[in-house]
Amino acid sequence: MVEFSKVEAQEVVGLDLGDRSSQICRLDRKTGVVLEEKRLSTTTASVQRYFSTLAPQLVALETGTHSLWMTRLLKSLGHEVIVANPSKVRAISSSLKKTDERDARCLAQLVRVDPQLLSPVEPRSEESQQAIAVVRAREGLVKGRTMLINQVRGMVKSFGFRLPSCSSAAFACKAQQDKNLPPLLKQTLEPSLRVITEMSVEIARSDKEVEALARRWPVTHRLRQIKGVGALTALVFVLTLGDPLRFARSRAVGAYLGLVPGSRSSGQSTPQMPITKQGDRMLRRLLVQASHYVLGPFGQDSDLRRFGLRLAERGGKSGKKRAVVAVARKLAVVLHRLWVSETDYEPLRKAAA
Repeated sequence: MVEFSKVEAQEVVGLDLGDRSSQICRLDRKTGVVLEEKRLSTTTASVQRYFSTLAPQLVALETGTHSLWMTRLLKSLGHEVIVANPSKVRAISSSLKKTDERDARCLAQLVRVDPQLLSPVEPRSEESQQAIAVVRAREGLVKGRTMLINQVRGMVKSFGFRLPSCSSAAFACKAQQDKNLPPLLKQTLEPSLRVITEMSVEIARSDKEVEALARRWPVTHRLRQIKGVGALTALVFVLTLGDPLRFARSRAVGAYLGLVPGSRSSGQSTPQMPITKQGDRMLRRLLVQASHYVLGPFGQDSDLRRFGLRLAERGGKSGKKRAVVAVARKLAVVLHRLWVSETDYEPLRKAAA
């Protein structure tokens, strides 16, 4: 839970951040009267020039591209900042009359009444933001390489040939050495294969950087005791959750990452809903990949694996898919429990009991 300062500001500010400019709405905290509505350039100099002249304010803004550096800047100027979760504030996200002025005023009015109405989130530290930037840069390289590989495979198929299955890192070398491809086609594919090779080198370099970053957070070593959870998954898990103690129960982590089914009951109707897919998309994908490994041929015999296999057996056609998601959810819970309890992982703890 986000803690608030005990010093009450006399005024509140709603700040609707934009890429080029941002809208400000300043209210009197007691009466709710609008004191000022103004548009600022979304630059450090402009924001610093405006807020440095004000007495300490209670500022509300939404999470987004500019929210992290803006939060740090406003706090350095002596203001208290509440970062709202936009997916929880339906008055803004689902509004049919959405303008910057209305959004800024709505943020100011909500934070004036009760900051908890904004479902405030704790912003990342600068060190954490830098680490997650490395991870996301690597993710962009992986996506780009995958797109190019699929494009090359499709082009080769259109000529009646087929490239052999291999790892992404070895793809360019295998394609260049394929003797069945016509010389003219190889010449056409050469630029794409060269870029794929360069991207593979950069991805390998990023992997080493991720390993080095994981060593800065020693808890990742404990999380990696689970076979299938590597440095990348452990690091993103730690960076995304931030403070593990903000979750009262480990089970809440599954819901936080969108790995639990939604609910929509009305009268006697209780339909089965898909998972909510809220929270960090990258971490959810990494947990699902780890779940595939746990249930795969190289997975370690463990309570997680036995749970998933039992679920897959009785699930029919989509049993395997549901089992993978269920194991990913359980994996998130186990990782959080290991982090909080500071205990070593026991693969067959339930079986031994």
